[in-house]
Amino acid sequence: MTAREEELTARHLLAHPEEVDIYLKQKRWLEVAALVRFARREVSPDLAATDPALYRTLREQITRFFLRGGGHFSLENLEAKAR
Repeated sequence: MTAREEELTARHLLAHPEEVDIYLKQKRWLEVAALVRFARREVSPDLAATDPALYRTLREQITRFFLRGGGHFSLENLEAKAR
C-alpha cells in the first residue's frame, strides 16, 4: 500500500468510524494499521495555515478515534497479522 493509499484509507475510516469493526471482522489488518499509524502521527500544523477546515476536521476525528479506544490498538500486532 502506498503512502497516499494509506492516508486515504485512514481518512475514510476516521470519517466512518463505524466501519472499523467491519474491517476488523474482515481481517483487513493493513487498513486498520494505516488508520492507527495516521492517528498517532498527528496532523501537520502547517495544514492549519493552508486548509484550516480540513485541519480542524482531522483533529476532531482523531480525537474521537482515541476517545473511542483507538489508543488500545497495537500497531505491532496489526502489522504482524498483516504479514
